[in-house]
This record gives sequence, C-alpha cells and structure tokens, in this order.
Amino acid sequence: MSKKIARQHGAMEFSEAPVDLDKVRLYRLGRVREQLKRLDYAGILLFDQVNTRYACDATNMQIWCSHYETRCLFIATEGPVVLFDYGHYPHLAEDLPTIDEYRVHHSFYYFAAADRIEEKTGLFAKEIADLIETYGGGNKRIAIDRLSYAGCQALVGHGLTIHEGDEVMELARVIKSDDELVLMQKSIDVCEMGMAAMQQKMQSGITENELWSTLHQVNISQGGEWIETRLLSSGERTFPWFRECSMRTIEEGELVSFDTDLIGPYGYCADISRSWLCGDVKPTDIQKQIYSLAYEQINTNMALLKPGISFKELSLSAWQIPEQYQPYRYSVVMHGIGLADEYPVIKHRQDYKESGYDGYIEQGMTLCVESYIGSEKSGEGVKLEEQVLITEDGVRRLSSYPFQLDWID
Repeated sequence: MSKKIARQHGAMEFSEAPVDLDKVRLYRLGRVREQLKRLDYAGILLFDQVNTRYACDATNMQIWCSHYETRCLFIATEGPVVLFDYGHYPHLAEDLPTIDEYRVHHSFYYFAAADRIEEKTGLFAKEIADLIETYGGGNKRIAIDRLSYAGCQALVGHGLTIHEGDEVMELARVIKSDDELVLMQKSIDVCEMGMAAMQQKMQSGITENELWSTLHQVNISQGGEWIETRLLSSGERTFPWFRECSMRTIEEGELVSFDTDLIGPYGYCADISRSWLCGDVKPTDIQKQIYSLAYEQINTNMALLKPGISFKELSLSAWQIPEQYQPYRYSVVMHGIGLADEYPVIKHRQDYKESGYDGYIEQGMTLCVESYIGSEKSGEGVKLEEQVLITEDGVRRLSSYPFQLDWID
C-alpha cells in the first residue's frame, strides 16, 4: 500500500512503531528476570502465549497455540532465552534481542502425540532439565505458568521442583514503562476509532453480531490482533450482564451495552465499556437513572486512586451500590490491564472477605474501572468502564470516548 493510499485509509498512524520496540522488549524481559531473582528460581517456562509475548515479543499463531502445548519459552535467570516453536520457522523470531536460541518443540499434547505422549514429554523434559543443569548453578527450582500433568511429571522426574509461574509474570507485567504506555495508547486509539464506527453504523434492524463485527474490522485494518470476548448485547439481553452478541436485531429505543476487550496494535489491550441508545430518541427515565448511577460509580472510584492506597482500602471505600442493584453488580470494582486483563483485582466490599486480597496501588500501574448497573424493573443494564494510569499524584484517563452526559441526572 502506498503512503498516500495508507493515509487515505487512516492506516499510516499505526503502520510504524511510535517507540523503539527493542527497548520495550528488553524492559519487559528485565522485569521478568527481576522477579525470578527475587523468588530464587533458576528459570521460568512459559506456555501462556500472552506471557510469552510479554517476555520476548515473538508471535506465531497466538490463539491457536493458546489451546495446544505446542510453543513455549524458557528463560534462564542467569543464562539464555530459548524459544521452543511449533515448527522450524526461525524467521518468525529474527532480529529479536530477547531470543538467544531457537528450537523446535517436541509437541506432546494428545492431538499431536496420541500414544507417544510419554516419549515426547521425555524429550521435552530432558531439554529443559539440561538447560537448568547448565545455567541454574545447582538451583533446581523452576517456575511454570501452565503445563499438563504429563509435562509436569516428566520435569519432576528429572529432579526439578515446580513453582507458580503466574506470580512471576503478573508481578512483572504490573508496572508499565513510558514506552509501553505509548503502545497501549495506540491500542486505545484504534479501539476508539472502532467504537466511533460502531456508533455511526448502529441503527434499527442491525444485528448485534453485525454491529460487533465493525469493531473487529477496524481493529484488524489498523494492525490490531484480536478481541478477547463478544460482550455486546441489546434491549432485554443487556440484563443481567455477560451475554455475548447474537443474531438478535437491535430496535429503536433499546440500550446497546458492550465491553471491548480488544487486543490492538503491538498486543496491548484496550478494555473500554459504553452503553448507547439505538435511534434518534430520548432515553427513558429508568435508562437515565441507571446510566447516571453507573457514571457516578466509575468516577467516584477513579477519584480514590493514588499510589500507596491498599487494595483493601479501595474495596472498603468504593462507591456503595444501591441495594436494589447489588445482586447484579459487576464482579469487580477494577482490575489491572496490559497485554490482557492483569493483576490486581479489586473486589466489592461485600466480596472482599471471601475473594479479595491485599496489596498496594503503585505509580505506573494501568487499571480498568468497572461498572454495571442493571434494572430488574425495566430489564435493562448499563455497562461503563474507563482505562486509567496511576500517576505520581493520582490518576490519568487513557480512554477518552465520550459519555452520554445529557443522560446524567
């Protein structure tokens, strides 16, 4: 595509990286190694493709590889980074400063290995054990984010002890560099372009699926990658929350609520929610009421955010949902965001004892502040969500798509 044509299609802004990607890659790998050293591990083995993306930025059929144990990354705490790929395709990791060695993986999931699983896991485990022996300095402790029983047993058979890899990766991913924030903003920009296209296309008679496809199309055309969920619903399907989009036809006067969960350019997530009204009509009193409450909830909770506040304090101080809406509340007050939904999660006060945990908000964290207010009386629900950055003195919004301020009571 020529530069002239690319500009006409709005693609040039996203066709060239706005920062030094190698600097981002090395920062992220360094964050992983900091955690490995802190926890005294000889290395980490990553099968989760989002974790692999974070640590080395090599990609290969990420969705497909997410449900087959066919591609993984080994990071020695003091030693090389070895990418075990689906096949012999070293050109997919060319020029990445985070990859020291490229190997073909001995795939041992049942589809690939069937009754040869024991043989294939044995080959895989021997390679990992040899790497630990060579670079671990006698340390046999290895962190793993996810691996089948057969794979784990094969590693234990070589005298390795297995530890929780998600702790390493979640804590590594939690603080974003300035360059990461630039890349995240690009994903948000693409997401909001898609949202604008959706809002323009929304009219009576369009199906939920067709409307949702608009967001996909804009994302892919601008260098984005995928969308994690299909959370768009209309009318009576907006209550309760978590119905995915369908072939239902959207009619005039109905609420349309959605949650983007979009993985955009450079792999960063844009997690933004809005609720709109189909057609050139005014909202009902109940629609205005639940929208106003959702808007109040996210703004009140954003105002609480600052470095040093504890997760528990946030849970206990968060906006109190009116009693009639509590049974249908969103599952969390807010959560971390990066290449996907991330640590931490802040629970509602009534859920804290059962499922909350403590910690502290830090400068450089990025979070998504959530609200869902659903009316049992009207059978409708409003979903709102903002993506924000924790700064030295508070919070800065990263998402900027307008709200329906004329609905606010």
